[in-house]
Amino acid sequence: MPSHRLPRHGRLTLPAQTRTPAAMGLERFNGVRVDDAERALLTCCRSLRWARRVADHRPYPDLDALLAAADEAAYDLAPADLAEALAGESLTLLPDDAYSVAHTALSAAHAAYESRFGHVFVICLDNAPPGEALDQVLAGIRSRLTNDREEERVLAAEELRRLARGRLARLVRDFSPRPALQRTP
Repeated sequence: MPSHRLPRHGRLTLPAQTRTPAAMGLERFNGVRVDDAERALLTCCRSLRWARRVADHRPYPDLDALLAAADEAAYDLAPADLAEALAGESLTLLPDDAYSVAHTALSAAHAAYESRFGHVFVICLDNAPPGEALDQVLAGIRSRLTNDREEERVLAAEELRRLARGRLARLVRDFSPRPALQRTP
């Protein structure tokens, strides 16, 4: 900046930065007690080991750091931790306006999948257009039914990691703990 445009005293003042809802939510998330953070994290991934690991590494400087830590914790899940997380998942919901035939087809596909692999089918639909979600779920179940157990364990773990990322980003964006959840000094 030319010297004639510098503020008096030669100090450059910058406009105040606006904080995004995600940044404010992350700040609140970083500030709650560890057990409250774990409880919130369990809504993203139902593995206690994953939730503890992510909660214990707070504070996070930004959302990217939090998501990277969550990914690392997900990659490190032992088979028992993955089974715990999958046991806490629910079936993919259909839109209310879906035809009864679609509900029947999806129920049958879920039953076949659970019978073969022993857990619910998980798939991340965060980037799927709402009108295509049902087709993606049905296609995913049908294609993954041909996998062997180890292949499917790897794919289910990856889908669970992707689900946790999306849920975690939404959790932090909207995080507003009750006053009782605030960390005490």
